[in-house]
Amino acid sequence: MSRRRKGGSQQRDNDVDSALAALDADELREAAREMFLGLDQRAHDRAVDSLIGRAARNGSGWKPAAPTDDEVVEVLAFAKAAERIGEADPSVVDEHLRRGSAAFLRQDYDAAHCIFGALLRPIGEGEIFLGQDEMVDEVLGADAGGCAAQYVVSAYMIASPAKRAEGVRAAIEEVRSLGHFWEPIRELERVAVGPLPGLDDFLPQWRALVAREVGGERRSDPDCDEDRWLREVVHRLEGADGLAKIARSTRRADDLRAWCRGLVETGDWNAALAAFDEAAGTVADREYVRGELLDGAALAAQELGRNDLPARLERAWRVAPSMLRLRRWLASTGDKTAVQTRAAEALEACPKQAHRQRAFLHLLLGEFEPAAKLLAAAPGLGWSDHGHPGHLLFSLFGDLLAGETAPTSARRALTAHREMDIEELELMTAAEDEPRLAAPGIDQFLKEAGVDRIPGDAARRAVIAAMRKAAEHRLAGVTEKKRRRHYAHAAEIVAVCVACDRSSEAARWVASIRTEYRRFPALRAELDRAVGSPCKG
Repeated sequence: MSRRRKGGSQQRDNDVDSALAALDADELREAAREMFLGLDQRAHDRAVDSLIGRAARNGSGWKPAAPTDDEVVEVLAFAKAAERIGEADPSVVDEHLRRGSAAFLRQDYDAAHCIFGALLRPIGEGEIFLGQDEMVDEVLGADAGGCAAQYVVSAYMIASPAKRAEGVRAAIEEVRSLGHFWEPIRELERVAVGPLPGLDDFLPQWRALVAREVGGERRSDPDCDEDRWLREVVHRLEGADGLAKIARSTRRADDLRAWCRGLVETGDWNAALAAFDEAAGTVADREYVRGELLDGAALAAQELGRNDLPARLERAWRVAPSMLRLRRWLASTGDKTAVQTRAAEALEACPKQAHRQRAFLHLLLGEFEPAAKLLAAAPGLGWSDHGHPGHLLFSLFGDLLAGETAPTSARRALTAHREMDIEELELMTAAEDEPRLAAPGIDQFLKEAGVDRIPGDAARRAVIAAMRKAAEHRLAGVTEKKRRRHYAHAAEIVAVCVACDRSSEAARWVASIRTEYRRFPALRAELDRAVGSPCKG
């Protein structure tokens, strides 16, 4: 298993790999049969389809049973009837698509092309409704995307060598709403039963066709399919040098990214560093893209063991400030005094609207009252915005004031998004063995800075007042806009306020909230759950 399951245990994944290696062929077959019996129908069908596909491609010579001529005729008649009435039973469509896959795996490409062509185009264009709410995968047991890719490979196989590019392009156009064709050459190779014949002759044809569609004037952002297709085939034919030519001629963000990514994938970090630096200096008027490219240059510097890594991390943050880049730069020295110095420098340079980063820097410097002012002034909506200080400050203030006495549900809800900028959410999808820049967590920074409490009554009063004000803003925002899904969050931050201050004043504050929002029964129920039901007497 190359990638860990979300929320899964790495040790358990290792145990699965070891257990599979310990079983012999007969034991594996028996285990597979037992697992199939425990699956629901949809999961069972998908698992069987995967098993059949692997067996047909493993070089053993085994192939699934071929559809008969009568069955092919039956599929065509069914498709015509379904298109005429505008709907079809998805279970019957599954059966017919699997006949197409069986023909494909037997390398009967004429039959496969005929079956898939009759069904996939009208389904993808909405001419045959299968009862889905949005995507056909909701109702189909067969893998529609896999069938679409098999259809395109069938078009490749049955076309004459001189017309293969046109045949593949036409097939993709027919089924592109059902399949994933960001990199069509790779997708064709993934599903093909064996090596694609005549690929060396096909690639120049494909490049010429796609280049004509892109045109002499490259399109502006955002990227389109044809742009990605051109980069893929150029990379195949010319490698990173070809991607560099495209990137230098267009200066488009996605072309520059692809050039640099191609070098990273080869592990040529010296060339990657030069490419990232050039690309960052080339891309026009796109600070966030320049920041990404400077991140890449810093990663290359890290992999090369260069001494200028801290300077590169600082530059990336200054060009495109974000919490993740800030933490990377601050962490690039292990010296506590240097971190404090950098934090002070960063606070001077940090954009005024970057309230989350400014709040973090204030805390790192032990400046609680300025941080509290940011929280008190924050709007009640927009907590998920990357600049909003709510998630960060409320959870940290709650920890520093209430600690473990805060309600478990509230602590869990508030800490979940403490430092999740969009860049970090994207990193969660990356493979674990990919190199990445170090970015210690916020808690680690504060621990090393010795920030474990809020000293002084004045600072504590200011923080508690700011937390109450933030809670009031949150309550007003979610009720005014009827954001019922966020009522629980609003109630949980009220509960944290209560846990941080057990005074009679806090009790009166909660009572006033209940009175103010007495006409919101759903919110009152969440308050009862988070804070506790009001005393009656």
